[in-house]
Amino acid sequence: MVKISSTQPIRGLFWFRNDLRTHDLPALSQLCEHVEELAFVYVMAAEKEYRTVEDVFSTKPVLPNDRRAQFLNESIDDLRYKLRRLGQELLVLRGDSVTQLSSFCQQNNVSYLGLTDHSGFNERVQVKALDEILVHTRVIIGEGTSLIDEKELPFSISDMPATFSPFRRKLEKSLERTDDALAPSPMVTQLPPPFLHNVSPNVSANNQVTKQFTGGESAALRHLDNYFKHSHQASVYKETRNALDTWEHSTKFSPWLAHGCISPKTILKALVEYEEAIERNENTYWIYFELLWRDFFLHLQKRHTKSWFAFDGINGTVPSTDFRQSEFQRWCDGNTGYEIVDACMKQLSATGYMSNRGRQLVASCLVHELNLDWRYGASWFEHSLLDYDVASNWGNWQYLAGVGCDPRGYRQFNLEKQTQMYDPNGEFRNRWLT
Repeated sequence: MVKISSTQPIRGLFWFRNDLRTHDLPALSQLCEHVEELAFVYVMAAEKEYRTVEDVFSTKPVLPNDRRAQFLNESIDDLRYKLRRLGQELLVLRGDSVTQLSSFCQQNNVSYLGLTDHSGFNERVQVKALDEILVHTRVIIGEGTSLIDEKELPFSISDMPATFSPFRRKLEKSLERTDDALAPSPMVTQLPPPFLHNVSPNVSANNQVTKQFTGGESAALRHLDNYFKHSHQASVYKETRNALDTWEHSTKFSPWLAHGCISPKTILKALVEYEEAIERNENTYWIYFELLWRDFFLHLQKRHTKSWFAFDGINGTVPSTDFRQSEFQRWCDGNTGYEIVDACMKQLSATGYMSNRGRQLVASCLVHELNLDWRYGASWFEHSLLDYDVASNWGNWQYLAGVGCDPRGYRQFNLEKQTQMYDPNGEFRNRWLT
């Protein structure tokens, strides 16, 4: 029940981070139960709060390139549109999140601050700092980033399996993908009235077709609908997912997942409905399998905190690599001399996208052929990828560098063999190298 105050209405603030949507937000539902007036905020980091790609000794985030900044701005505009339809506003602040939010809450007598949990080291440090500063504001944290909520894991975070296979087996033993625990939370259709007014321009939803990456919840949900209801690509996903340069052969959900424009539970719900209506096979299972990989990195990052960015990774293995600026720049520019690698890097530069297979090949090249420090590659991806996610990006780079969760401890790809397997006719290389 909402409390009724005889003086000032009880105010709440919802802080958006990597959850730029209006669906499947448990923390928002909880927040609405406690407050009579509500505001929404997104804090845009100032440029001075970012690090350069070459500064791998800092855990600060890397400044994103213009393409990812555009995707973020599109996502924010779409979120404004969705909130306006619910009678609310979105305030965008710029600067340090802890400073901006603590000041806002104190100046506006905010009693409750709601937010979605985040596995990132810096993001968790921010929440801890806010909780210590805002002694008169209760912080409400809800799940929504992962498919499997932390409370549903059959083990504690401190007992997380060190590799993926036992993680997956334990989860699949305790949870079916049709279980209610994996269902998205109900959509919030009515919000308390705002205590902020006229803080954002009037915007409209972006209605572009989605054979391209357009930021926002609206585009994400349209793409979900197109993928599962207007194609049968899910039935052949495992067979086609390694394609280097086509739209339809992999799911393409990752940019919207990374920005939280869609929740993993919403994707799973659509997958289960597809399996019930069309077909359930090894290919459809593999989409669930990939969502579990994403969850594995999210939860593993919580366990290892700052070690996620360390040179020796989470297993303490010191790589025999170093850093040479000229070699690194050739890799970034797609001028290594390994054609499949160079084509992938030029694709990334031009589009912000690279297939999962491509990422494995270029990472293997940087670490094993060029003998460079893996952290510089991870930082370049952080700068360049539309779908940058701190858990998946740094977890995968550690895996390829032999300092992470790979049980083999060493993962090098034969680039010539991989080229013949995935680009036998040279179509991909011809497109990006000419």
